[in-house]
Amino acid sequence: MGDYEVDTIVGAARSQHILTLNDRKTGKVWLRKLQNPTAAEAADKIIGILECLKQYDLVKTITADNGLQFAEHERVSRATDVGFFFARPYHSWERGANENTNRLIRQYIPKGSDFTNITQGFLEEVERKLNERPRKRHGFLSPNQVFSKSTGLDARLFV
Repeated sequence: MGDYEVDTIVGAARSQHILTLNDRKTGKVWLRKLQNPTAAEAADKIIGILECLKQYDLVKTITADNGLQFAEHERVSRATDVGFFFARPYHSWERGANENTNRLIRQYIPKGSDFTNITQGFLEEVERKLNERPRKRHGFLSPNQVFSKSTGLDARLFV
């Protein structure tokens, strides 16, 4: 536990993004709306999520694609004291857990959707549903159950 993959889902207007961060082992996902999809805002959101996890030594690495939204990776790495890595261009399978998670998110937010009316509250509800959804790869335990089993902590507190 502690190896994370980060990505963004792009809205219809290409000016709206949703940041997705997920743990590779448990499948637990965090979703954040980016109001102004800049590298600075993405870094702030990533740091915000990881600070809570870092207290419990639950962060080792982060892997991203080569998008401009991750240009402040060094700031994220310094702030969280964690290694930040990039997948090779056009090698989406190097972040397979994140690609699968984004596919699951698309069940709630279809491709081509306008993100204007999508609130952080709605994303938190999608996040909760995904984190409580049993997964075959975990013997039909949910990501929250695997997280709690792996850490001894209540996964629902890490939102």
